[in-house]
Amino acid sequence: MSQNFRIAFRFLTAKKRAMVMSLSCIILGVGLFIVTQAATSGFQEFFIKTILGTNGAILIQDKLQATMRSIEVSGYNSGVTIRQKEGQKYIEGIEYPALLSEGVRSFKNVKGVSAVLRGSVTIRSSFREQTAQAYGIVVDDHLSVSDLASQIVQGSLQDFRVQEGGALIGRVIADKLQLDPGDTFEIENKGDIHHFKVSGIYQTGVNDIDSVRVYIQMDQARALFKKPTGATYLQVSLFDRNRALEDAAEMTNSLSHKADAWQEREKSWLGVFRAFRVATIITVSVFTLIAALAMFNTLAMIVLEKTKEIAILRSMGYTRQDISRIFLWQATIVLGIGSLLGCAMGAVITYAISQYPLPITGIFTTHKFLVQWNPNHYFEAVGWSVVFVLIASLVPSRRAARLEPGDIIRGTAQ
Repeated sequence: MSQNFRIAFRFLTAKKRAMVMSLSCIILGVGLFIVTQAATSGFQEFFIKTILGTNGAILIQDKLQATMRSIEVSGYNSGVTIRQKEGQKYIEGIEYPALLSEGVRSFKNVKGVSAVLRGSVTIRSSFREQTAQAYGIVVDDHLSVSDLASQIVQGSLQDFRVQEGGALIGRVIADKLQLDPGDTFEIENKGDIHHFKVSGIYQTGVNDIDSVRVYIQMDQARALFKKPTGATYLQVSLFDRNRALEDAAEMTNSLSHKADAWQEREKSWLGVFRAFRVATIITVSVFTLIAALAMFNTLAMIVLEKTKEIAILRSMGYTRQDISRIFLWQATIVLGIGSLLGCAMGAVITYAISQYPLPITGIFTTHKFLVQWNPNHYFEAVGWSVVFVLIASLVPSRRAARLEPGDIIRGTAQ
């Protein structure tokens, strides 16, 4: 243990009350930073997983029709044409889904591809009717791009595979139409009525999906919509979801079909979560700022009260750098203890709230408080404290270093 550290510890323990105040604020700042970031990140992560498990990482739809125009060279029409990005046209739907799926699978980051045929319909039970969206899928393909298998809450996915006229309906639809697995209902499209049986009931937690979406087999969807070929879109899952924007841009350019990444589709909700995180950082940082001000005040008072001791140390051969290090050591000691206790406090509270029941439905469904255990939250919390407290400690430490023994003895030290 260095001599500077020992002297710093002695100076610091002489101001116990002020030190405890600074220490308490650092503990609160670090602990609450960790808790708030764990909570906001937890809800955001669960939202992203829900979206990826229902709509995939990338949706490929609408063929791009290049707009071409001629250019002239030296006043003559050269017959040369160029692709014009402005006013680009889109042709709705996927004309050759099987061929396009093979092209999509050639991308290294692609995990699975599912062709979906979608259309607006009216579904009717013996109790009531409502408008809905029928989704024609190939089961195995769709399971590779969604969490549909784990979202079944009643009935059986196996029944949907083998049952003629089987359908999977959302929890909200089932409640409104009072349907249970095994019940029959009608799907009407432009006056054409088809009968289906409920094979299973799913629940994604996203109300906009559970209240309108009905899954049926692809061949039955083709018969319902009278579309023997084609698809509405391709749903794509990725190994690395964070590369969705880059992959979508590359797919759009190489496949001549519009590809939408999940970050673009959910930009508004992601912005909301980002705003919550920034707001909590600003709010919680107040505790760290108070800790920095308290540390500044503590060190400034120690400088005023320990001028004689500083003069003795300088007379003994301590340099200005040694005096400055003594006061920076004091800030480091409080930071170290406060950061450790703050991280422990953050971990305990994070675990406690993760066990707290909190039923939520809407953009997702959960029955408890969601948290994310991320080491970066701890590093960020400690980093903010280090920045605030050490900056506040620089002024008193530099002032102490500038004190001269002769000025202190004459009483003219500034």
